[in-house]
Amino acid sequence: MSRSGRDPGERLRSAKKRTTSSARWLQRQINDPYVKQAKADGYRSRAAYKLIELDEKFAVLKGVARAVDLGIAPGGWSQVLRQRCPNARIVGIDLLPTEPIEGVTILQMDFMADEAPAALEGALDGPPDLVLSDMAANTVGHKQTDHLRTMGLVETAADFAIATLAPGGTFIAKVLAGGTDTTLLALLKRHFASVKHAKPPASRKGSSEWYVIAKGFKGR
Repeated sequence: MSRSGRDPGERLRSAKKRTTSSARWLQRQINDPYVKQAKADGYRSRAAYKLIELDEKFAVLKGVARAVDLGIAPGGWSQVLRQRCPNARIVGIDLLPTEPIEGVTILQMDFMADEAPAALEGALDGPPDLVLSDMAANTVGHKQTDHLRTMGLVETAADFAIATLAPGGTFIAKVLAGGTDTTLLALLKRHFASVKHAKPPASRKGSSEWYVIAKGFKGR
């Protein structure tokens, strides 16, 4: 046994597992056409195309004057927002550091912190027309736990959207396979004229992520 009390063989197997996983991820990145296109187009991540594709299908960025990007890092979605809504006031938040984006106010803080909603509203200087959430909880490898943690983020994001959106506004959030749970779906249908699920082509086929698109905010 090592001084840490762990079997060195266990550490070696764990390292080998991580190395194999990292190699698969790297190979996937190299062969991914969206990764190559993102580099060519100057986007920080392939996720930018998810928002582009959702906009092309649902026209979610039309007429947006104020927008919130929850889980902004590394900034691909806000880059798309700046391009398609050049005059919009955009505020993003993430626990991770995010390189500055011209025309975007970035708050480095935990969205789940009590002071986060007020900080976002203060930076917006008015009700948003669009609340985006590409947030996902850090996974622990237990499917049910990971699902519950991510859905907790989605529910908090939905509560924030309902509390702040301007009439007619839109809420988009990443959810996991199976879509939005019954309680949250009922909440969204009560407050929005249209609630749909979509998996944009840029979302990897092997990924469990989907997006819920709630349009036409009816009020609180």
